[in-house]
Amino acid sequence: MDIIVNGARGRMGQEVCRLLQEDGHRLAAAVDRSGQDGCYARLADYTGPADVVIDFSNHEGVEELMAYCVQRGLPLVAATTGYTPEEFQRIQEGARTIPVFQSYNMSIGVALLARLVGQAAAIFGGCDVEIVEAHHNRKADAPSGTALLLADAVKARRPDAAYVFGRAGHHPRQPNEIGIHSLRMGNVVGEHEVIFATDNQTITLKHQAHDRALFAEGALAAADFLQGQPAGLYHMEDLLGP
Repeated sequence: MDIIVNGARGRMGQEVCRLLQEDGHRLAAAVDRSGQDGCYARLADYTGPADVVIDFSNHEGVEELMAYCVQRGLPLVAATTGYTPEEFQRIQEGARTIPVFQSYNMSIGVALLARLVGQAAAIFGGCDVEIVEAHHNRKADAPSGTALLLADAVKARRPDAAYVFGRAGHHPRQPNEIGIHSLRMGNVVGEHEVIFATDNQTITLKHQAHDRALFAEGALAAADFLQGQPAGLYHMEDLLGP
């Protein structure tokens, strides 16, 4: 595949650029708003051949990103986090015209975790659920998109669930709460833990990422998955299969 990498100078963008060539793909264009190290400063500056765009840039650039991909008819792997509801709506609109693979976490292992979390939420319907996520001290958004993805997996089985972000003060825990807690420390790549607790037992489901290559590999798998797919919005669950 000929791949455009948007956000190419970021940590994940650099990892994708490195791995895609090892996997036999071609870096069609590296795009980064800095315009440094041979990168195009804007997507629109590149008009050459491409099969797909992988985006690890910033959620604020979603309008330009979607306009470019829709205009060129290019499949998109949207791997950025922190989308506002309005920005995510723009992705949904674009997916009516092109295939878009969107995930807040490109790890297939996390996709499996989300599936298991949904199953556990269905089986242990009355238990307390708490989610704890940890990332490096430079991550700006909290909670992580993955923590929200996992919370959504619980909420799909418990429609009345209410998200509580951290806790402070003095008030009793409500039965429908899903507690979501964020840690920012050191150089942690990514850890997500979902705890199901009753009065007499605790079940913990946990995923730890040890290397950012994990997410780059998932993004490349998603790019490959999109080849030949019709317009639509796809997620890791689609890549994972039944």
